[in-house]
Amino acid sequence: MVALAAVAALTACSGDDGGDSGGGEPTQPAATVPTPTGSGASSTPGGPPDLGAPQQVASGLDVPWGLAFLPDGNALVAERDTGRILQVSPGGQAREVYEVPGVDAGGEGGLLGLAVSPGYAQDRWVYAYHTADSDNRIVRFRLDGDARPEVVFRGIRKAGNHNGGRIKFGPDGMLYAGTGDAANTASSQDPDSPNGKILRLTPEGDPAPGNPRADSPVYTMGHRNVQGLAWDSAGRMYATEFGQNRLDEVNRIEAGKNYGWPDVEGEGDTDGGRYTNPIVTWPTDDASPSGAAIAGDTLYVAALRGERLWTVPLNDGEAGEPRAELRDRYGRLRTVEIAPDGALWLATSNRDGRGDLRDGDDRVLRHPARP
Repeated sequence: MVALAAVAALTACSGDDGGDSGGGEPTQPAATVPTPTGSGASSTPGGPPDLGAPQQVASGLDVPWGLAFLPDGNALVAERDTGRILQVSPGGQAREVYEVPGVDAGGEGGLLGLAVSPGYAQDRWVYAYHTADSDNRIVRFRLDGDARPEVVFRGIRKAGNHNGGRIKFGPDGMLYAGTGDAANTASSQDPDSPNGKILRLTPEGDPAPGNPRADSPVYTMGHRNVQGLAWDSAGRMYATEFGQNRLDEVNRIEAGKNYGWPDVEGEGDTDGGRYTNPIVTWPTDDASPSGAAIAGDTLYVAALRGERLWTVPLNDGEAGEPRAELRDRYGRLRTVEIAPDGALWLATSNRDGRGDLRDGDDRVLRHPARP
């Protein structure tokens, strides 16, 4: 287990970002390693998801945040404010299968990302990123056990906002975590802080072999608040990031790169090539991007303030013109994932204190793959 010292949270930045970004004042690793290769989320059966009339998988949920699939096709959904994990499936009833102890659901914190071990059939591990009384941390547990969760990584600064929270296993079998700056912008450029970073860990929570700096969990730095992680079929990694007042981002993630926050928001480099530009930007009113997933050659981005699903065509790591789908249809969209059968699943976030409640909120919706 890796343990980084938790630092006392500073005062959170003021303003409303429409969902986990900011608004108003808040405010390297030099080596590189090869980008992991392997089958990504686009290796799914069928054609692209049909964004027409969806199937409602679950309703009446309390701020669904994390969403991950078990090998049998059932999904696990994390409720941010209750700490509960529900199992849901098309045509079935949502049922509680676990409650993560010690969840501190204040501000934008709580029970956040979920990930299922790539070796789940043998090891039965489920991972969660959550806010505790002193920090944000990653734990793992077994749904069929009654033991307390095992903390695999701790010491990620917490705050009222900018807690990050998305975790996913990459095609290399390592665990990736998107963290936020926790309203302390300097931490994003501090290579010794886990905040404002994308972390790359072994399943046991240690710095993954081949990271840009030996014995460090940091994979990339200079991030403000990362809540979306996805890989294409060639193993290229992408992440969504909340801007402050101007521009939200999609970044192509490469080991050891610095993505500029707080010196740069959106495109622009004030330091002679030190920072990596995003491949997509949006005005913050149009996005506040949270979850991300890839099917085929399309990146799907769930937008909170923008209340839409952005589709971004990808071509050899470059992005085409984004297109807005499902605009104002379901309200705030927190999470998007591609299921093993190629269906696109969405979780709404209208009960998070910033949304307008709609009938059935909050919901999990399934858009099947086209034949």
